[in-house]
Amino acid sequence: MTASAGELSIGGLIKHAARCETFWTDLILRGDGGSRRTADESDADEFRLAPHESLAGVLAEHAEAAERTDAVIAGVPDLGRAVPVPRGLPWFPAEIGEWSVRWVLLHLIEETARHGGHADLIREAIDGATHYPLLAAAEAWPDPWFRPWEPAAGDGRERSAAG
Repeated sequence: MTASAGELSIGGLIKHAARCETFWTDLILRGDGGSRRTADESDADEFRLAPHESLAGVLAEHAEAAERTDAVIAGVPDLGRAVPVPRGLPWFPAEIGEWSVRWVLLHLIEETARHGGHADLIREAIDGATHYPLLAAAEAWPDPWFRPWEPAAGDGRERSAAG
């Protein structure tokens, strides 16, 4: 069973989110943006796990990126401080020269939320669980409103998040 039309996986989304966050904190710190990928990686490679990568590894990378972001932002005295817009990338407007640290933080929130939605769709395709039953299970809501989700016994569906 394929959870998405392409090779997108939850592990790949986590990898991308970690690298995106590192890119933006590099931009705040140095103003150059650094490099988000190696010379042999394409845009698509950033969204999938390579043979030498694991879900545990990208989860650790994401946790490190989040800790680093917290430390970088704690050291910024003014969230209105200018951050240069990266040049030469088609998704950044050429006519805008800078954004604020505040804008970068809001962008990271938006990026995480959007890709969290993608991950939720992939997960639902794998296990069939939907929002409210998952919340009911995670938060021990009392039944009668929503029956807490439980994995189906022996349904034969793959349950790998790394996909």
